Amino acid sequence: MPNGKYYVTSESVSEGHPDKLCDQVSDAILDDVLRQDTRGRVACETFVTMGLIIVGGEITTTAYVDVINLARKVIRDIGYTHPKYGLDYQTCAVLNAIHSQSPDIAQGVDRGGAGDQGLMVGYACDETPELMPLPIMLAHRLVKRMSDLRKQKILKYLGPDGKSQVTVEYKNGKPKRVNSVVLASQHTEEILDRSGERITQKAIKEMIEKIAKPVLGKLADSKTEYYINQTGKFLIGGPQSDTGMTGRKIVVDTYGGIVSHGGGAFSGKDPTKVDRSGAYVARYVTKNIVAAGLARQCSIQLAYVIGKAEPLGLLIETYGTGRISEERLVKLVREHFDLTPRGIITELDLLRPIYGKTAVYGHFGREDQDFTWEKCDKIRLLKKAARIK
Repeated sequence: MPNGKYYVTSESVSEGHPDKLCDQVSDAILDDVLRQDTRGRVACETFVTMGLIIVGGEITTTAYVDVINLARKVIRDIGYTHPKYGLDYQTCAVLNAIHSQSPDIAQGVDRGGAGDQGLMVGYACDETPELMPLPIMLAHRLVKRMSDLRKQKILKYLGPDGKSQVTVEYKNGKPKRVNSVVLASQHTEEILDRSGERITQKAIKEMIEKIAKPVLGKLADSKTEYYINQTGKFLIGGPQSDTGMTGRKIVVDTYGGIVSHGGGAFSGKDPTKVDRSGAYVARYVTKNIVAAGLARQCSIQLAYVIGKAEPLGLLIETYGTGRISEERLVKLVREHFDLTPRGIITELDLLRPIYGKTAVYGHFGREDQDFTWEKCDKIRLLKKAARIK
């Protein structure tokens, strides 16, 4: 990170955002396959628009998945339970267009090779307890709180669709304060002013006081700027307003734009797909490096080719914060982490129905025992190998 004062921005979206709705449907189907068949192969994509959901992709499994009713359950649990929100789980159409995986792919994966080519990026830094960048963590917490207050009926006028954006001021590489916050939340007509064009000042203040400030705490100050439903109103939301597709929020899913992204989406893919498992092990590696004190910031890039187990590329960057050379870190990682698809799946215990909850509020930085890629169990080993106390 540069010296002096600068600003970093990240965004997140709520569980009712059309793209996130699709991620959740795709991962719900993956979970249902894994409950019944841990050898199942899943690459499931979802598309949603006003009144219609299409579920497609490639699945090979001995399991039976009731795709249509499973999709309706996800939509209901999110909160699309009334036509006023632009989508109703009971009346929307759901089309199933799933077919089996290509045997050309299977013959490489069955031998333990990667399920596709591509590159994956992992990152960790010491600016939060979760070893994550602060802007994306705040953005996730804001939309999570938005959803919690809606479901608890504390802010009854909120709808399922919503977004957040946070700009953090840094000085000499350290986060100092929140410069601005953007909240966009779908809502009902009850908070419109007399003109019908804008929400009331009372509602704006309530959203700042009940959503933003409890999350920001002392990071907010008198100069922090708040932008609440900046166009004036957000009555039409969800799939009525925007189409959604699986895999279109990959930066929200990862590090909020702080580092590059490999390009592959996660949701709807079983862990033989290195787009997902490779990104998870990349986080596991970098988090343990930072937790061990070998660097204050660390990113890793992995690269695979379909049908081959070992990664073709392994690049580590510590941004001038490393206590040992990046060349030595690469050697340590190769010695102490199994980066083959089978090794990753075994180490992180990935053949479990855990993916539904990864589909919202980020795949990384989560305090949940099922997020095994967040464990820091290599600290002592790495310190010893690096000869650092």
